[in-house]
Amino acid sequence: MDFTPSQAILDICARIREIVDAEVVPLEPQFLAEGAGAVLPAIREKRAKVKALGLFAPNHPREYGGMGLDLVDHGLVSEVLGRSPLGHYVFGCNAPDAGNIELLHMFGTAAQKQTWLPGLVGGEMRSCFGMTEPGNSGANPLFLETRAELDGEHWVINGDKWFTTGADGSSLCIVMAVTDPHAGAHERASMILVPADAPGYRHVRNTPVMGHAGEDLYSHGEVSFDDCRVPAENLLGERGKGFALAQYRLGPGRIHHCMRWLGICARSLDLMMARAADRVIGTGNRHLADSDIVKAWIAESAAEIEAARLLVLRTAWRIEQVGSKAARNDISMIKYFVADVLRKVVDRALQAHGGLGMTEYTPIAWFYREERAARIYDGPDEVHKLSVARRMLREIAQ
Repeated sequence: MDFTPSQAILDICARIREIVDAEVVPLEPQFLAEGAGAVLPAIREKRAKVKALGLFAPNHPREYGGMGLDLVDHGLVSEVLGRSPLGHYVFGCNAPDAGNIELLHMFGTAAQKQTWLPGLVGGEMRSCFGMTEPGNSGANPLFLETRAELDGEHWVINGDKWFTTGADGSSLCIVMAVTDPHAGAHERASMILVPADAPGYRHVRNTPVMGHAGEDLYSHGEVSFDDCRVPAENLLGERGKGFALAQYRLGPGRIHHCMRWLGICARSLDLMMARAADRVIGTGNRHLADSDIVKAWIAESAAEIEAARLLVLRTAWRIEQVGSKAARNDISMIKYFVADVLRKVVDRALQAHGGLGMTEYTPIAWFYREERAARIYDGPDEVHKLSVARRMLREIAQ
């Protein structure tokens, strides 16, 4: 089992790292102080440059303008882009668009692909994914209340969603709704494409999260469907296969997330070491780096990042070899393991910065606030741990 990256992907990652450090990181102070809207013009400018270099949309299909990287190679790219909150947006592989594009490419009709993929892959439009509901546990998409009924040649959708990331400014919502309420638990729901201008679809508001309401790129929206009507041909994939499509979407998506988290960890470790080397904490020119506690934090973080990285790359390799279903234990394990590494590394970096770590003068507070949700979204860590343990115990029993 050889995880040695090809020279080609190493060169790509090196070029992307140069752009991130030289042109994306300098946008962070304005972004952190004034919000995403303040840097949108600059993001568009950087995107044009990235496109001209042939580095845009690394994981998306070549026929629509992407680089067509496989899961392992895109994981390595995600790690580099994760170093900045703006990295994935500048390079056109941000969530939830990334997962939605994968769904459309794999399961969309020719007409659906023609309508949506060029704009989404090219970054000219954005999309959102409506699954989580305010009245139900997001950990189990089997208990959805949103309903979609066929009325002649249209689906009529009723329900409410929240934590619909990026709904503010999206042109398309892929919604999970119950279409067959009397079917088996895994065959009740379907996915339907809902344009933002469809009658009855409404972006209600952005949900304030940890004191920040969010806007545009970084919002989590609440959306409603009030007798929302869309053509019957807006069904994505087969009727009743919404749960299967959701699992397909989340498998590769966890590789993207976990490698992005490791990019955040690497950046946080770099900031912690720079702070430790620079910060004078006592007489005799004693620095924070002279503290044995801080040395231990640095060493532990480095080992945890490397262990998590190898586990994620192995999982990406496994998905490509045997598919998401056979690799489901691996996928669950990286989700909760890497999320915990993220928690520890970012927390140590914040602690090492003292009061400065609580401010918006570095990206650490943003990482801490935004990525706390890593242990909740895509299924709470506790649910993944229980699922892994149940499957392992079942195998022993058999």
